Amino acid sequence: MALNRAEKAAMIDDVTTQLAKAQAVVVAEYRGLDVASMTDLRSKARQSGVYLRVLKNTLVRRAVAGTPFEQLTDKMVGPLIYGVSEDPVAVAKVLQDFSRANEHLVIKAGALPNSTIDAQGIKALASLPSREELLAKLLGTMQAPTTKFVQTLNEIPTSFVRAVAAVRDQRAKAEA
Repeated sequence: MALNRAEKAAMIDDVTTQLAKAQAVVVAEYRGLDVASMTDLRSKARQSGVYLRVLKNTLVRRAVAGTPFEQLTDKMVGPLIYGVSEDPVAVAKVLQDFSRANEHLVIKAGALPNSTIDAQGIKALASLPSREELLAKLLGTMQAPTTKFVQTLNEIPTSFVRAVAAVRDQRAKAEA
């Protein structure tokens, strides 16, 4: 289906808007994927907050011009699906997990602001914990000293209560 000039401009604006807030872009070749598989991939991407579209390479080249992802233009060859996300790990995980289950999706390259990544780099990025997991670990690490301090403070009255109970039990034995 051919797009007219206004539709192309709207699509370029849409992609430019997504790229403005993006931290990562991953490009994958989808040749051979059936409609059901593509629908499944789009559903997984939507759940992870990833913008996933099949776009004309010429339109994307225009959209990335002047952005931190401009180096990716060399890799824009063939039928490609573009994954864009604010969380660099999310887009890599979604596409990497799907490509493991479906050999027709081949990850070509990716980009972080002002740098490109090859397919092996995307695989390594996908193996990192997500932002939420990292924040949870950080919060747990920050709470550990406070938790330990409260446990230590709680141990003093607990020890006292145990000592009083032991004295009570000892007196009860002596009287009996």
